Amino acid sequence: MMVEEEKILMPIAKMHTDELDIDVTLVRRLLAAQFPQWAGLPIEPVPSAGTDNSLFRLGKDMAVRLPRIQWAVKDVEKNHRWLPRIAPFLPLTIPVPLAKGKPGEGYPWQWSVFRWLEGESATTENIIDPCQAAADLAQFITALQQIDTTGGPTAAEANVRGMPLGKRDTDTRNAIAALSGMIDTDVAIKLWDDALQVPGWERQPVWFHGDMLPGNLLVEHGRVSAVIDFGGLAVGDPSCDLMIAWGLFSGECREVFRTALQVEEATWLRGRAHALSQAVIFIPYYLNTNPVGVANARHMLAEVLGEYQAGN
Repeated sequence: MMVEEEKILMPIAKMHTDELDIDVTLVRRLLAAQFPQWAGLPIEPVPSAGTDNSLFRLGKDMAVRLPRIQWAVKDVEKNHRWLPRIAPFLPLTIPVPLAKGKPGEGYPWQWSVFRWLEGESATTENIIDPCQAAADLAQFITALQQIDTTGGPTAAEANVRGMPLGKRDTDTRNAIAALSGMIDTDVAIKLWDDALQVPGWERQPVWFHGDMLPGNLLVEHGRVSAVIDFGGLAVGDPSCDLMIAWGLFSGECREVFRTALQVEEATWLRGRAHALSQAVIFIPYYLNTNPVGVANARHMLAEVLGEYQAGN
């Protein structure tokens, strides 16, 4: 019993050198001070490959989510403002914020209590029909893009994907160089250079999720049931949401996804470049701290480079 208790009280494993120490004890103190009606419920750390927040299950029906790094703090306010507004228009479940916590008990930032969502992170193994999943996600992205953008945060304001690819040029090139010996950097640079020549988004800005990756999709009974982690939510070029085409699908099912979205060539190529950029930046940064996320990034990068080489 003592071993189990010690495990529970250990801080969440760190992915960043400057992130906070967060554990069950801190969560219970915050709840007792600000939401005493929930302070007596069981609290359990939730293992996750998520990089920005620590997650704890609260009782059976809730989750506590605390930013683990400073750059994620801005997402708390955005989630509480926008998720309830967009949820009614979407065909898949998204997180439901229940309460917003304040700094306290030595924790310096706002934090959240959400409704607990059942399911496990999407993988190529736990989805029964990947082509159906491709169609379902295309329907979700289409619905998201059709929501009124009035007052929504722009990609530039939110400092997220959805801006021109050139904004990611330096970071992407540096990351590709850091992977020398691990990937074919010549092919990666050629793909990136080609993508920078593709025309940008020339239509009205639309909503995008911004981090459409397998770890941000939940699966129940073999089918995608929810989309989570809306830290990248903003208004701009939606091509970044196409990353999932290489992160989760291949062959026929990738084509199902593209056809259902009616994506033109330029947007598709920018989406592929976003997938490249995300993967090459993620791998060296989290190489020794996030094995699940790195494995997903390696898979996506292999799909991206393989498709590019097959077409050239």
